[in-house]
Amino acid sequence: MSKILAWFKPMPPAPRLENPEEVKKLYKYWRIRTFLALYIGYCGFYLTRKNISPALHVFSEELGIGMVDLGIIAATFSITYGVGKLFCGILADKANVRSFMAIGLFLSSVINLFYGSLTSLWTLAFFWGLNGFCQATGYPPVAKSLVYWFSPKERAEKWSWWSSSHTAGTFAAGALVALLLKYCPDWRAVFYVPGILGVLVSLYVFWSLRDTPVSVGLPPIDEYRNDPLPVVVEKKEVSQWQILKKYVFTNPYVWYLSLALCLVYFVRFGTLDWATKFLYDARGIDKVQVVWLWNLMPLFGMPGGIIAGYLATKFFNGRCAPITIIYLIVLSACIYGYYVFAGPNHIWMTCLFIAAIGFFVDGPQVLIGGVMLSRVTAQESAAAAAGFSGFWSYILGTAVGANLGAALLVEHYGWGGMYAVCVACAIGAIVFVAMSWKKETAGSEK
Repeated sequence: MSKILAWFKPMPPAPRLENPEEVKKLYKYWRIRTFLALYIGYCGFYLTRKNISPALHVFSEELGIGMVDLGIIAATFSITYGVGKLFCGILADKANVRSFMAIGLFLSSVINLFYGSLTSLWTLAFFWGLNGFCQATGYPPVAKSLVYWFSPKERAEKWSWWSSSHTAGTFAAGALVALLLKYCPDWRAVFYVPGILGVLVSLYVFWSLRDTPVSVGLPPIDEYRNDPLPVVVEKKEVSQWQILKKYVFTNPYVWYLSLALCLVYFVRFGTLDWATKFLYDARGIDKVQVVWLWNLMPLFGMPGGIIAGYLATKFFNGRCAPITIIYLIVLSACIYGYYVFAGPNHIWMTCLFIAAIGFFVDGPQVLIGGVMLSRVTAQESAAAAAGFSGFWSYILGTAVGANLGAALLVEHYGWGGMYAVCVACAIGAIVFVAMSWKKETAGSEK
């Protein structure tokens, strides 16, 4: 057991390199290598968890599972993922991101390899819930790596580029599922194939990642880039609990952003995860065509998040609240248009609004859950803050809201009721983002 636990211990500092040219060369090399490993690795996580969403209509039809049963499976995943995010976020700040991320992806991939053979609702819910906990090992190590390898003024742009990995992974999962449903005689391949790919990606992550710059002999990022950290831990606050208490649990701005993210997650998963059911059951679009339509959401989400980060860096000195609010206003209008016009008689309008929702929901998710949180907490608690916000986002925003809540809304009030709540959540998120406006402004002026 001690040998196993040793794999997760942070890498110790390596002898410090003094040659400026060598430091510059190696910093460039390790930043590129780290970024690629984080990007490809997180695509692997999404490949082994978002493969179920585009196949939901086939999955439920083949196994005879109803709307509420699907909500139970989805909610189980969201609850374990949310709890796991909080737990893993606290651990990741004091762990080796290399082992943490790679082993979690490997275990998630193994679950996918046998998940297709399950038939009972409760075994489906249990093992998809177990997959949720394994998936929680993905984001906290990423949050830690990004704040240690990229300085505060770089984060909006770099984080938004990295965050396109979740939409790239979702798009890859959707495209793969569409091809497998069309050409593979066994629909269960939608779990088997991503499982195999996930194992390969986990091996790549373990080979490629390293912990922090000082673990490879490089200076800290704030020193190297001459870009002071917006929040610095005081010397007297040496214990992990003191850091967590001050910079996460009792930090009002972490709470504001976590609540904003809850609402954004309801919109994101309410529109994304139920899209195939809505378009197939309520609007009568072909079962293979709805998967390609579903794919437009993550496809356009990629540039949506990247452009949001670029605009925050270019026009607001790295501050994210202004562009986030603009995105949320437009998102509200797009959700309404999607519900009104989606259908086989307005296929181009359906495409337009699905793509627009993907574009405008991705920016707020990226900026609130990543960059803004990193600017209102300390570097030493970045992963914990990400885990904390992820916990509430997946428990309230996704499990209670977008999974079970959305299913019950559709059952009792129809699809119109569900999409009306999505619009209300987008407006509510604006309020909580606005409450952190001054704090983020103060951080950008240091």
